[in-house]
Amino acid sequence: MFSQAIFLQGLGLGASLIMPIGAQNAHVIRTAVGGRHVALTVAACVLVDIALIALGMAGFGALVAAAPGLLAAARWGGALFLLWYGVRCLRAAWRGGSAPQDPRQGARQDGQQGARRDGAARALGVVLAMSLLNPHVYLDTVVLLGAVGSSLAADHRGSFAAGAMAASLLWFSGLGWLARRCAFVLARPAVWRAIETCTGLTMLVLAALLLRAA
Repeated sequence: MFSQAIFLQGLGLGASLIMPIGAQNAHVIRTAVGGRHVALTVAACVLVDIALIALGMAGFGALVAAAPGLLAAARWGGALFLLWYGVRCLRAAWRGGSAPQDPRQGARQDGQQGARRDGAARALGVVLAMSLLNPHVYLDTVVLLGAVGSSLAADHRGSFAAGAMAASLLWFSGLGWLARRCAFVLARPAVWRAIETCTGLTMLVLAALLLRAA
């Protein structure tokens, strides 16, 4: 049975967990400004959240919470990935590389079709790593949302899960769209260097927090 009140509860709690700045949000903004594989990146973030929320509602949150070794491994793996990504962004900002070009201008050579396909695979790999190697994603979606949803009456759990999933869809879609619409400003060389710097520092801070908790 659908309940609008429970749906809004899931929407609000999901939004409160997704909206604070983190690895996923920073990566979506950076990708949207670059203008390549934005839809793929947004879709991957949303689908990962939907899958993890479904797992949490199915009761996997208790299993994750009861497996400290698994969470510790995720923390170390996530920290190493975030360190690599953060250093990469800071190095790009230091070198002052040119801002990304808008792919809507079209490819000049046929060989760029294959490059775009390789770029899509790489973009998907990066966003999946950014999502799945971050233990906070599991704590927020599988453990916390799963625990709250599982405490509800059985006929209300679907409404809660739908609200939490809708929060992910609305947030990442809106974030990608807004960053892409503002790309004409954000892609200016000076602004792009600032974005690279902020993204890199965000990744390093998140990595430090993960190592501190490990």
